[in-house]
Amino acid sequence: MDILHYQKEFLSYLESKQWIHEPKNLYEPIDYILKLGGKRIRPVLTLMAADIFSSDFKKALPAALAVEVFHNFTLIHDDIMDAAPLRRGQGYCA
Repeated sequence: MDILHYQKEFLSYLESKQWIHEPKNLYEPIDYILKLGGKRIRPVLTLMAADIFSSDFKKALPAALAVEVFHNFTLIHDDIMDAAPLRRGQGYCA
């Protein structure tokens, strides 16, 4: 399989997630940041590694999502520390 296959599988899984829970001021920003896009290299690498060691890489989709959420958290934390108003050309206020 090529990288685009893993990326497509991850994006499909990501889009299937429903983030809006309570409290909304916690979950809505997660949804917003994840929808800004990106190459999704980390979750793709997670799925590729799982495919090497398992016959079903799709079992690793929750782990790939966890890697992506954590990565985005570190980016947001860095932006907060740097007082940066934009991420990927988009403002933090939707």
